[in-house]
Amino acid sequence: MELRDRIAVVTGAARGIGFALAEAFLAEGARGVAVVDLDQRDVDLAVARLGERAVGYALDVSDRASIGALVGDVEDRLGPIDLMVSNAGIGTASGVETSDEVWQRILGVNVLAHVHAAEAVLPSMLARGEGYLLSTASAAGLLTQIGDLPYSATKHAAVAVAEWLAITYGDQGITVSCLCPQGVRTDMIAGALGVASVETVVAQGLIEPEEVARAVVAGLRDERFLILPHPEVAGYYERRATDTDRWLAGMRRLQARIVGTLADTPEGGA
Repeated sequence: MELRDRIAVVTGAARGIGFALAEAFLAEGARGVAVVDLDQRDVDLAVARLGERAVGYALDVSDRASIGALVGDVEDRLGPIDLMVSNAGIGTASGVETSDEVWQRILGVNVLAHVHAAEAVLPSMLARGEGYLLSTASAAGLLTQIGDLPYSATKHAAVAVAEWLAITYGDQGITVSCLCPQGVRTDMIAGALGVASVETVVAQGLIEPEEVARAVVAGLRDERFLILPHPEVAGYYERRATDTDRWLAGMRRLQARIVGTLADTPEGGA
């Protein structure tokens, strides 16, 4: 897909990867981008930065009716949606003790939001015989996320949703891509580990949101299913599939290093 003259919707777009995607799409000549996020003030600030071709919506992406209304309003204001980017996501930094309420929330945002987005845009796309769905999962969706069971489980599910959509609608003019970055310098990762811990634990692989956006523009142009801003993730994914026991042992060693590093930082120390 070439982005010039296209209409795109990006959820989780007020900051981080989502904002970088919206900015990159506009730089590529998109005719309009709908910026979607939870907080109205954040949305307004993002739209002001992006300029007149951006429009803003504050809503909860896990709410099915809200996503349906969003798509209808964007199509009325801007025209048919060419690219639906389901990017919003949350983490928990928790394990088996996670409450049912937290599980329901993260399932809604990290999984069902992708389903609701597809449900809302597919009728128009199928009628036109073309359309593009891009979902942001994570390298955790191909591998795992140390220290966060709900995030790991829901990101795996997000990849599964994207795969199913690609199989089900790929012969009807619908293209699907799944974005799976590893460490990206965003508020989410800083909040989960603390700034010093981020620098210590993942500094070698940490990239900027703008780098992710460049990888996405290239991936959309090539219409690749998996968009991997960290190319090494493909090797890890292959190793996981072909020698799972070795991969699990390696992940346990990585976990031990991370736990030890966090214990030595101001955020992780006693």
